[in-house]
Formats: sequence, C-alpha cells, structure tokens
Amino acid sequence: MMIALFPNEQKKQSFDLATNIREFLQDQGVTVVAEDEKADAIGALPISSVKQEEIQFLIAMGGDGTILRISRNFAHLNAPILGINLGHLGFMADVPISDIYPSLSDLLSGAYTIDHRLVLDGTNGTNTLRAVNDIVIHRGNNHSLIELAIQVDGIYVNTFVADGIIIATPNGSTAYSLAAGGPILSPTLEAVVITPICPHTISNRPIVLTADKQIEIQYLSAYDPIEIRADGLDAFSFSTGESFTIKRSSLAFKLVNLHRHEYFSTLRTKLGWSGKLR
Repeated sequence: MMIALFPNEQKKQSFDLATNIREFLQDQGVTVVAEDEKADAIGALPISSVKQEEIQFLIAMGGDGTILRISRNFAHLNAPILGINLGHLGFMADVPISDIYPSLSDLLSGAYTIDHRLVLDGTNGTNTLRAVNDIVIHRGNNHSLIELAIQVDGIYVNTFVADGIIIATPNGSTAYSLAAGGPILSPTLEAVVITPICPHTISNRPIVLTADKQIEIQYLSAYDPIEIRADGLDAFSFSTGESFTIKRSSLAFKLVNLHRHEYFSTLRTKLGWSGKLR
C-alpha cells in the first residue's frame, strides 16, 4: 500500500506528528510519500519519485482548508482523502489528534467506506472554476449591494439584491453557506443550495435544488467588477452584464469515512449542540 502524507507547514506540530505517522505506517508495511519539498523533513519519499497512480490514500494534516487545497492541487491522483484535524472547526478533517493511531489502524484494516461527494464546475465561457465546498459570487470592492439575476435550467427564478450569493454543495453547506443562514445538508445528498448573502429583502431565502440543475447567474448592476471564488481559493473578476454558469462536475470528491467516526456526532461536537436525550 502507498499513502501520501500532507503536513501543513502553518501548524507547529504538523511536521513532528507527520514523522511519527510516517514511522507508524512504515512499520505496517506502507510506503509513505509526500510533496517533494516536504518529503525530507518527515523522512518520506518524494511524490515525484513514485508511480502516482499507485497512491491509494491521501492523508491531510490541518483542517478543512488543507483538504480543499489538496483536493485542488492533487485531483489527478483520484485518491480518497483522510483528514487529521489540527485546527478547530473541521467537518471533513474529523480525526482528532487523540485518535490518530486507532483511526490509522482502522484505515489499514479496511474499517471504512468512501464517500463520493458532489463537486461543482463553473464557467463564464473563458474562466473555469471547480468547487468541493462552494462557489461564492461577492460584491468585491463595491460599497453597495449588487443585483444578481438567477436562472435554473433556463427558467428565471429571482433577482437577488444582496452582498452576493453562495452556491454550495452538501459538503460545503456547513461552511460559508451555514454562516449566511443556509441549511445543513447531509453530505451525500444529490443537491445544491443557493444562499443569498445579506439580502436586502428578508423574504429572499436559501433555495435547495437537485444536483442535475444548471444554474446561471447574471451580474446586472452598473458597478465595478465583482468577484467569483471557488472554495476560498481560485478566483476571477466578473463584469456587468456577464453570466456565469454552474453545474454538477463529472468528477467526485472522495473522502474516507471511518466507521469509528460518525457525521452527526461530528456536527454536535463542532457546532456545540447541547441537546440531550430524555
């Protein structure tokens, strides 16, 4: 078995912990690789030195942002990701430091399933974006609310007057969309949610659509260009009159779902829910 390990250089304990994980995995007969510039620091093989199609798992060390970076930069590996949480509010990185080695043992013994989660593709005909969590269209440098007209499968839905809108996958429903008042969607649902950001009209509420719908957004306001950003990473500007189309990607985001970790327990813990069974 070959596993790629991705420590986060912004987390102090990441490299020491990655070295310990590399030793643990190698003791179990696993070949461990890492990004070329980080491989020596943790005693792993450079990823460029191996047949990358043989990599079976990616282990992200950090938080959900680390997972998003890896899913973008290493999508060509087509391998599922296991997230070790070295941050705070991580829904995808659900393995705590205290449970690393039992979790790794479960991974090696096959006590897991692989979630195939929805991915979005967006384009304005020139620029393209891909998102695991969300595509955000935001007013950018404009000081006023902007007008965004929405069509779904060619049918006009509404013109939102707002700071912007979020088009989120179920995976991303617990990220920016949740903060903007959107619903939590079970992560394996075949759906997307359109969430307005600070809409001027209180009746403008989030809308959940099936994943087969094509969403077109047109920027109507005669203001400065606005910003379109995917997963908080890739971005480009968007001018008055332009349209942007979002649809389901042909790719899927693969996430390791260990039997020892359960989604609703993660929700309760991360969101600080205090309800109890009576």
